[in-house]
Formats: sequence, structure tokens, C-alpha cells
Amino acid sequence: MAADLDVVNLFVIAGGTLAIPILAFLASFLLWPSVLIKVYYWYWRRTLGLQVRYADCGGYRFCYSYRGKPGFRPTILMLHGFSAHKDTWLTVVKYLPKHLHIVCVDMPGHEGTTRTNTDDYSIQGQVRRIHQFVDTIHLNRKPFHLVGTAMGGNVGGVYAACYPSELCSMTLICPDGIRHPCETKFDNHLQDLEHSNYSLSIPLIPTTPEEMEDMFRLCSHVRFRIPQQILQGLVDVRLPHNTFYEEVFMEIVSENSRYALQEHLHLINAPLQVIWGKQDQVVDVSGASVIAELLPGCRVDLLDNCGHSVVMEKPCRTARLILEFIILQQNARGGTKKSS
Repeated sequence: MAADLDVVNLFVIAGGTLAIPILAFLASFLLWPSVLIKVYYWYWRRTLGLQVRYADCGGYRFCYSYRGKPGFRPTILMLHGFSAHKDTWLTVVKYLPKHLHIVCVDMPGHEGTTRTNTDDYSIQGQVRRIHQFVDTIHLNRKPFHLVGTAMGGNVGGVYAACYPSELCSMTLICPDGIRHPCETKFDNHLQDLEHSNYSLSIPLIPTTPEEMEDMFRLCSHVRFRIPQQILQGLVDVRLPHNTFYEEVFMEIVSENSRYALQEHLHLINAPLQVIWGKQDQVVDVSGASVIAELLPGCRVDLLDNCGHSVVMEKPCRTARLILEFIILQQNARGGTKKSS
């Protein structure tokens, strides 16, 4: 009852001036939660100083956000995971120094980047597109640091193998594409999907608020309390794209893509950092030891009480680990400047 009185008092104090915007906000939350989610991302991009830009190349358009300018530290290119978007990285960018040049791109077909029926969304196909993006905005004028999570980690690792001269170092966060020796909850789902000839629903492509909540439980060890309206909004935002997500999913679990990272590890010569949540139920943490065995010089950081959604669950820790690794590698190459 006290909360109800607080709301009444707010309207009385606000009077006619604020009543309309407040009502508009409440209406958007109750009736159009998807609009509120888009406004949320827009607000945080502005708050963190990120600007959205488009890069056109041969009729194909990439959408990306960036902050800062190329400087003493290498540029950081960030590749998000399956069915996500560039704003996935906002939680991590928040804890990175503002002078760093950071570029977050929508992966092929995702969010604001061009989607075509004829495009190749296999890991190799996405690698070619990301290289096209890097070339278009001249990101490869000097070696950059690449960060990729989940599907973006698979793409990032294969990118490093195919274009070794373009990277100075790399961070892979819970990357797909590894034959991890221990099965996960998601591996069991995948087996059920294969046995049903993919007639069952895909856990990473929710169609209801309940399925969205199940996806969060699968991807996160930390239990976030998410209001039903927000869950509905998240579903509403994704629903128009679910057919596309199904197409991409079938590509990345196909024989050509499923273990692409592992098949290219021997070609990677850039200094590598691996960050993994110990409680990952999607891609088992045992994949880190597989990478470390094949690339003994890589640095492995395992995070306690953390699942697959590392950038959401441990954003501050992730940002600090990435920055430490970049500075360590730069100092090892002879750049001894101490400022970060």
C-alpha cells in the first residue's frame, strides 16, 4: 500500500507536466516491453560513449558500434555469440578504459548487419564476412586484439588461423568449436534434437517467456530475477528472427562448423587468452584444457560461480582480465609504457 501511495504522490507532485511522459513509460513497459528494451540499449550506448555506424562493401552492410580512436594500445574487435548482437558487450565495455579503441560488430545476418538467403552462415562463411568488415573499415592497418564469445569465439579462432598477420593477440570466451571431453546439459539437448530430426524446440531459440527463462537458466549460473514483462519483451524482439536463427544454428552444428576451432588451433600463432565459466552448461569448461594442450603457451582464466554468459555474469572481471592480457603481451613485445 505504501508503494501505491508513493506512485500517487509522484503524480500529484509531477502534475500535468510529467504525467504524460510517466504514463507513456508505464504504457511502453506494460504494452510494448520490446520498445523499452531497445530504448535501454540506446541509453547505455550513449551513456558509455559508443556510436553506431554502418560500413558498406559491395552491397553488403555491416552495423557496428565503436568508442575511442586507434592509439598506443591495440584496437579491440569484439564478436558476439549466436542470436545476440553488438550490445551484448556493453556490460564489459563499461569497465574498459574510455581511451581504448573498441569496435563491436553485429555478426553476419544479426541485428543491423545484412541478412541474405544466399549467404553462408557456416563458421568459415562468417570468417570471410568478418574479414570483409575488417578490410572495409581498415581495422587491419595495424594488428588488433580480437575478442570472441561462444559462436563468436569459434569464428574468432578460425579468423586468427586464416589471417594470422592481422592479430597481435586474442581472447576467446567459452568458445564453441571444441570437442570437449565432458558432456553438458546442452549436449544432451542437442542429442535429443538430432534423434528427433530437429523437430523439437531448440533451447537457444525461445518462443515464449517460459522458454526464455529456461534459456537464461541454461546459459547463466547466476540466477537473474527478470520480470515477466521483460521476458515477454525479449521474446517479442527475437520472434521475427527465429527462422534465421534456426538456419544459423543448423549451420554451426553441422559437420563443417561444429569443431572448426579445434581443427584450426594448430594454425594459430597469436598469443591466446581463454576465459571460461566453470559452471558452463552449454560448452563444457573442459574445452579449456583441450585448447591448452594443443596450444601450451595460451593463458587460461577459469571463473568460479559463472556459466556460459560470462560477459553478463562477470563483466568487470572479464574486462580486467582482457586488459591485463593485452598489456602483458604489449610489454612482452617491447612496449613498456605503463598507462592503461
